[in-house]
Amino acid sequence: MTALTAIEAVRTALDEALAADDRVFILGEDVEAGGVFRATEGLRARYGERIIDSPLAESSIIGVCIGAAHYGLRPVAEIQFADFIHAGFDQLCSEASRWSYRTLGDAHLPMVVRTAWGGGVHGGQHHSQSIEAYYAHMPGIKVVAPSFPADYRSLLHAAIADPNPVLFLEHKRTYRLFRQEMDGAPAETRIGKARVTRQGGDLTIFAYGLMLHESLAAAETLSGEGTECTVVDLLTLNPLDRETILDSARATGKVLIVHEDTLTGGLGGEIAAIIAEHAFEYLDAPIRRVAGPDIPPIPFHHAMEDFFMPNRDKIASAARELAAY
Repeated sequence: MTALTAIEAVRTALDEALAADDRVFILGEDVEAGGVFRATEGLRARYGERIIDSPLAESSIIGVCIGAAHYGLRPVAEIQFADFIHAGFDQLCSEASRWSYRTLGDAHLPMVVRTAWGGGVHGGQHHSQSIEAYYAHMPGIKVVAPSFPADYRSLLHAAIADPNPVLFLEHKRTYRLFRQEMDGAPAETRIGKARVTRQGGDLTIFAYGLMLHESLAAAETLSGEGTECTVVDLLTLNPLDRETILDSARATGKVLIVHEDTLTGGLGGEIAAIIAEHAFEYLDAPIRRVAGPDIPPIPFHHAMEDFFMPNRDKIASAARELAAY
């Protein structure tokens, strides 16, 4: 039995994938030296030229991966910070996402783009963004956002094995947040499936990434007050697991959606729409959201960053109001 942090789980999954399949290679800035978060540490020594440093050019990183995947390889791109991925937006959304569709399924692009996202680390406006809503909006790209180390490992394997593009989001605050015991081969976690991580009958909280952990902490506090929450880890943001979302919403009749992305246009609006369209008659209260405020960047100063970031106290406060409705 081995206890791994999330970043160690990522490194383990990459090591396992490289060892199992010669078609897998890693491309990104500083990956030969281990990368800025040390996700690829030690892999260059074991796998040589399959770990490739790139120029500071995200569009080129993703473009090279598209070409390599088209010719049968399985590239894994590392974009150092999600804030920089927008330079490759056109490659991802105008090319990679449409590859299979425009060939009527005759061609596939088995490629993964890994990137570190989210705030809470005093990274300021250029190293703290939540970018998931932009890319979850695009059909043809799967978007994955694990919360626990075991899911980092299993879902990264699933992403590398997938025949089409996967954006793999790694919340940087969760990298070394805690360790999780793992034994033997990675668990089989499918892309597109959410997981109920806590059961309760009073209301349902949907979350992902760092906010899943904050939601679980809020649920523990509320339990001590007599309010029991179901907490659902979405895990995959595109495609959403509609079955689990609707089943969980119907079971409690009260829904709270949590994400640290800004409120307007965030993924919470889509989840709310799914529930409103398909489970409206089960609702006992308006759907609530806890999200970041609609301001352009996450502030650098710790007090202002705390103001921006949703946290367990804000989640618990909203949940109390919802439970009392």
